[in-house]
Amino acid sequence: MAKLQSFTRAGEATFRTQSALSQQIKALEAELDAPLIERIGRGRLRLTPTGEKFFAFAESVLKQYDQVKEELNPVQECPQGAAQARRPYTTLYHLFPSKVQEYTKRFPDVELTLLDRTQDKVIRLVRDGDVDIGLALESSVPDDLLAIRWKRVDTVLMVPAEHPLTSKKRITIKQIAGYPLILPPRERSYQGRRQLEAYFQEAGLSYRVIMESSNVELTSVYVEMGLGISLATVVRDLPVLKQRKLDFLPLDRYFKPDHIAVVMRKSGFAAGCRSVFIDVLLERLES
Repeated sequence: MAKLQSFTRAGEATFRTQSALSQQIKALEAELDAPLIERIGRGRLRLTPTGEKFFAFAESVLKQYDQVKEELNPVQECPQGAAQARRPYTTLYHLFPSKVQEYTKRFPDVELTLLDRTQDKVIRLVRDGDVDIGLALESSVPDDLLAIRWKRVDTVLMVPAEHPLTSKKRITIKQIAGYPLILPPRERSYQGRRQLEAYFQEAGLSYRVIMESSNVELTSVYVEMGLGISLATVVRDLPVLKQRKLDFLPLDRYFKPDHIAVVMRKSGFAAGCRSVFIDVLLERLES
């Protein structure tokens, strides 16, 4: 309720009725002899100063409990526990299945939860302590979080096979601006687009964005059909992209290589089952 600011949304998230949650809050307020929430509008709630202190205390206790529980389970055996991981769709669909299969086969009693979220949401959820592990581009991970490199990715120009640009020895920003573009949404987490548009602005070039897409697979479909060309940050050997009639032109002179990174909180380094999950992902464990 404290995070969602609504009994209705909190009830939906915890699979409980609104009245049941309301009664629990009232009982807790009676026990503490202090109001914990206040209504600030139709259907909206917020914590009182006392509520904020109690919420911080409760979060701290739950985190310490999870950490102690993990430490009591030997890493080598990891018989039970829980691990939550969030990552964008393409990574979840193409790069993760074999790792998940290996982990669940080794530790069938561990409650592993995988959730598809955009990169900016992944970072926020890890920082807030709502999930244990996330995946994001290393360049986008803020300094207050821990990033462990997993797979290298390169920023390339995705074009249809036999596109006129494939005959060029060196791609220039002016050449890119001459074609309709399919780019990620103009949001903070998509650094490649911001950098490309900065190059356009510096060179005084006009350009046309014909489509916005945050999913490289969706983008590849429309690039293949000739709708436009695209700036894409990809793992070069991604199988789904090899199946399409596409060419990937290097843009190393404009964009540095990046890495998909495992993202965690520095203050809560993964232990127990979570640590083993990272070892499986990074291939630190022997089969």
